Amino acid sequence: MLLTHTKTSETAAGEIAILGRVLGNGKELTPALARHLLKLGFDEEDTAHINDLAARNQQNALSPSERENLRDYANAGCLLGILHAKARRALKKAARK
Repeated sequence: MLLTHTKTSETAAGEIAILGRVLGNGKELTPALARHLLKLGFDEEDTAHINDLAARNQQNALSPSERENLRDYANAGCLLGILHAKARRALKKAARK
């Protein structure tokens, strides 16, 4: 039997929560890794695409696939935010030592 799975926003949010827990599992980041993580982000092309999708979303002008694409970017941004927060916390802790 072949199982197919369509990713819903609930599933994607669950994936982000799971990854957040994995990343916050108590292991400390090295300062070098933390600095590297803080350099990660969307490039200019992705940022322009996100901005276009967001603007058209406000006008309710996205196709279903574009809406899913915007949700994927939002989920990736959420994960990036978790990584950045963990990196900043690691750098603060290292500075206190």
